[in-house]
Amino acid sequence: MTMTQSQDSLAPERPARQRALVMVNGNARRGREPIDAVLGRLATGGFDLELLDDDGPDALGHRLDREAGRFDCVVIGGGDGTLNMAGQHLVGRDLPLAILPLGTANDLARTLGIGPSLDQAVDVILDRNVRRIDLGEVNGHVFFNLASLGYSVSLTRSLTQDLKRRWGTFGYAMAAMKIAGQVRPFRVDFEVDGETRQTKTLQTGVGNGHFYGGGMVVSEDAQPDDGVLHVYSLEFEHWWQLAGIVPAMRLGAQGRHPSVRSFDCKELTIRTRRAHHVSADGEIVTQTPAHFRILPKAISVFAPQASEQPARFFSLRSR
Repeated sequence: MTMTQSQDSLAPERPARQRALVMVNGNARRGREPIDAVLGRLATGGFDLELLDDDGPDALGHRLDREAGRFDCVVIGGGDGTLNMAGQHLVGRDLPLAILPLGTANDLARTLGIGPSLDQAVDVILDRNVRRIDLGEVNGHVFFNLASLGYSVSLTRSLTQDLKRRWGTFGYAMAAMKIAGQVRPFRVDFEVDGETRQTKTLQTGVGNGHFYGGGMVVSEDAQPDDGVLHVYSLEFEHWWQLAGIVPAMRLGAQGRHPSVRSFDCKELTIRTRRAHHVSADGEIVTQTPAHFRILPKAISVFAPQASEQPARFFSLRSR
C-alpha cells in the first residue's frame, strides 16, 4: 500500500448527500431573519435543499403526500407551533425532522439540547445524529411538549403574535398577569387504568417533553423518549395562589406541592362538566372530553446524543 493510499484509507468518509425539504414560517418571531447563510452551510455540508414556498398549515402535508419518497429529511424553521403542525404530517413517515429554532420559546429545541442560535442548530443537523422520540396525542392530534386545559388556554388566547414578537418569552409573563384574575377552578374527572378521580383544578397539563411555555418544566425527570405522559393538576382554590407555584414550575418540582396532583401514565381521559378547550404546544386544537395517549418512539429528530435519565412513576392518588 502506498503512502497516499494509506492516508486516503484513514481519511473520514464524506457522508452521502441527503435531499431535504425545507419549510420556514415567516410569521415566527425570528422567521423574517435572513437564513441564506444557514441554508448555504447545509448545502455545503451535504444537503440538497428544496424550499417549500408556501408555509400554510396544509402545504407541508400536501407536498409530502405527493412526493415524500423524494426526500431523506424535513427541515422546519419556526417555533413550537410550527413544529407541532409539521408533526401531524411526519407521523408514520420515515423522515427525520431537523429544527431551525425561529420561534419565541423554542421549547422542543431546548428539550433536545439544541442551542438557541441558528449556527448551533445547523451544527446539530450536520452531525447527522438522529434520535427517536415519543409523541403525545390528544383526540388524534399529536404534540411534542405539553397539552393542557384551564388557565393555560386562556393564556394562549392572550398571547398574541405581536406580544411574542415584541417581548419574546417575557410576553408569557405579561399575558399571564393580564388574565390571571379571570381564572376559576373547574371540575375534572381523571380516568386512568379503569380508575376515576374527581377534583377541581385551575390548570391541568399532560406533558411529553421536558420544557414548555417558555422554559417551564413538565417534570424533573421528564424526557421525550421515556415512554410515559407526565400529568400535573394545579388544584388551588384561588387564582392568586398560582404565583407561589411558578418558581417550582420552572424546575419541574410542582408535584411536591400539597395542592398539586402529579402522576405518570401511558393513557388518560379527562372529562369536564362543560366543554373546555385543550391546547397542544401552544395551539388550541380540541376540547374535552379529551383522550390522551403516548406514542412511543413515533418520530425521528436530528438531536445531540441524549443522556439517560430514568422516569419516575407516581400514583394517581399522589398529591
